[in-house]
Amino acid sequence: MKALISGASIAGPATAFWLSRAGHEVTVVEQAASLRPGGQAVDFKGATHRAVLERMGLWEAVHDLRAEPVDAHFVDADGRVLAVMPHEFSGGDVEIARGDLATLLFERTVDDVEYVFGDRIETLHERPDAVEVAFAGGRTGEFDLVVGADGVHSGVRRLAFGPEEEYVRFLGHYYAVAGAQPIGARHADAPSAVRPSAPWYNEPGRLVVVGGSKAPALVVFASPRLDYDRRDVAQQKRIVADAYANVGWRVPEVLERIEAADDFSFDGLNRVHMDRFTRGRVALVGDAGYANTLGGFGTGLAIVGAFVLAGELAEADGDHRTAFARYDERMLRYSKVARTGNAGPFLAPPSRMRIAMRNSTFRNRILFAGMMKLTDAFATDLDLPAYPRLGFAARGDARRS
Repeated sequence: MKALISGASIAGPATAFWLSRAGHEVTVVEQAASLRPGGQAVDFKGATHRAVLERMGLWEAVHDLRAEPVDAHFVDADGRVLAVMPHEFSGGDVEIARGDLATLLFERTVDDVEYVFGDRIETLHERPDAVEVAFAGGRTGEFDLVVGADGVHSGVRRLAFGPEEEYVRFLGHYYAVAGAQPIGARHADAPSAVRPSAPWYNEPGRLVVVGGSKAPALVVFASPRLDYDRRDVAQQKRIVADAYANVGWRVPEVLERIEAADDFSFDGLNRVHMDRFTRGRVALVGDAGYANTLGGFGTGLAIVGAFVLAGELAEADGDHRTAFARYDERMLRYSKVARTGNAGPFLAPPSRMRIAMRNSTFRNRILFAGMMKLTDAFATDLDLPAYPRLGFAARGDARRS
């Protein structure tokens, strides 16, 4: 079949990997002019994530590019440590910069997949036997399947399912990431041990993470919904500066870093709510269908979703109706973690009392052990099918279907 995928970050190239492996003709269209470097670290946790990465032949490569493990030190305005969040909680089994992972996936697929940068899908018109696609750059094409892997603000979801406001819920916080380095730059002299300190500072409704010379700065702040231009980076930087104008500690240093950063991203904390991820000949993978910003598991969900979609298509002999129904069933259950919770109040508690309560969780061994057990359960709550037509009938890493 001919498959068109929108988005060249994580979910798109991961889906392209599996569809091209299954013999399909795959095109990936990305509205950015090139791959986007940097970004915050993303992580994988548990046997399910590892099984998919191993089947892709990426587990060792991800480890080679892994981000330096760092314990988060919650500090007060004088720099005194109030609590420590172990890297195992926030970073899973292995952590890698989003841009590094995207580059790795691109390199593993570019020889078998057509990538088109600087363009996007403008319209979709579905016929019984194909989808007619018009692109913003003027070209047109017909495809058997279209996959929206274009993030929480998915254009494919808007075209195939309806307006964004029907599916995306703003969670009352915004975040910005700035100053990450491109692929390979952080690894040349990275020590194997955990770096002793990554300071996190809170005031009510505000979080600041300084990062370091080899790690991005991060801010998270509570706010009503803001009206801003998602393409206007200067406006977004002003929003961050205004939100932190009266915050102490090392915030002026962070604001200077944000102002100077070429690598900068800003968005709301959002959650996507859908009761199915397919419609007609269109499917959603990753944040387009099951986002919960900064809530964890998003990257793991994307790579698992890509594998499940391609596997179900292979097992159904390309019958997309049967395959999509099975994909919906499996991913609705596995992605339930993305439909609950809100990282905002945890990262930026609304009061000093709530900040102290959050910190106390990491000083209490019983409470922390309970949180770790819960996250482990969410990460492994999927029985991965073997998908023999993708070549895994006899693999020892295949879990029961």
